[in-house]
Amino acid sequence: MRRLASVQGGTRAAGEDGQRPAARLWHITLSVAGAAAPLQDVRRGLERLANDHPFLLTSRYAPDHAEIRYWEEARDLHDAAAVALRLWGEHRRTAQLPPWEIVGLEVISRETYHQRIAEGYGPPPAVPVGVHPF
Repeated sequence: MRRLASVQGGTRAAGEDGQRPAARLWHITLSVAGAAAPLQDVRRGLERLANDHPFLLTSRYAPDHAEIRYWEEARDLHDAAAVALRLWGEHRRTAQLPPWEIVGLEVISRETYHQRIAEGYGPPPAVPVGVHPF
């Protein structure tokens, strides 16, 4: 028999044997900001990040801030948030991203994301996919 444990963003199933649940999809919105950088450099850095990591759904950018939205597969919210918090720092050098800091992070379950869209609030679906100015 399986029992359900409540977690932020939904519920998860846990087996009686205490094993962690299977991976789920989480919608991530990562916001970064810092000193202004040349707009072309910001765009190129985000494009390199997207090319290196095709899981990135969309990025929006300005000279002093950017937002990255994507789906992450993880067992729970904590795992998804941990991966998201490492994304910018781990790839800043290889993608030649600006030395900005993370100023916002939202991690929501797939179910919550779709519920928000159906109810008419929350971010619209990322269309078109890719790297775009604000």
